[in-house]
Amino acid sequence: LGLPPILKRLCDREKGLILVTGPTGSGKSTTLAASVDHVNNIFAGHIITIEDPIEFVHRSKQCLVNQRELGLHTHSFANALRAVLREDPDVILVGEMRDLETIQLAITAAETGHLVFATLHSPSAPSTVDRVVDVFPACQQAQIRTQFADAIEAIITQTLCKKKGGGRVAALEILVATPAVRNLIREGKIHQIPSAMQVGQKDGMQTMDMALVELVNRGQTSREEAQSRSMTPNLFAQAAPAGKLAMGRFS
Repeated sequence: LGLPPILKRLCDREKGLILVTGPTGSGKSTTLAASVDHVNNIFAGHIITIEDPIEFVHRSKQCLVNQRELGLHTHSFANALRAVLREDPDVILVGEMRDLETIQLAITAAETGHLVFATLHSPSAPSTVDRVVDVFPACQQAQIRTQFADAIEAIITQTLCKKKGGGRVAALEILVATPAVRNLIREGKIHQIPSAMQVGQKDGMQTMDMALVELVNRGQTSREEAQSRSMTPNLFAQAAPAGKLAMGRFS
């Protein structure tokens, strides 16, 4: 998998939370494996993964890599994450943030100097923020918004499109936690995040529609396939039937 340049830069961070989201079968595990492999090739450190099941085996290269599997080495993501934090790794991969305790521990790990990769089954970057906050009781949500805003580095939401000529290609929605985005999360203004992504291309951000337009214009997927994956399919339907799609229509 060719990681986009922004994801390579995010993997260079010393701490923070990087979430990869999307439905089952959207390639989240592949993106996480490529991210871990990038870190393993570049930096000297200690990586611990917690997975259900282990899908990609990582051999230690520059890093020492330990992989743990639910049911084999541990009973739950939360139990494993608690144990992992006592071992002081540099990088932690959490196969899935399934419950309140795992989410809280992952945020705490990111706050306390670890680079944490994790997945969620959410359909977009903005909805991921809501999904994380809504897991907690109402009385804790303001505090969690602040903690999450401080810990998050990026949210990548992906979907797989049928590729022209066979195979599949990933479309990535990318939200980078700039100071402006952190403020929106802190203040609960999640509805403003898509606008921040649309104007945040210089920071490596793009909406899903922007990613789909790019795939169509590169000839990697069909307009019909992109339309079927879009959150706003009517925009693809309204676009001219021939020629390249204008990015401005989708931003």
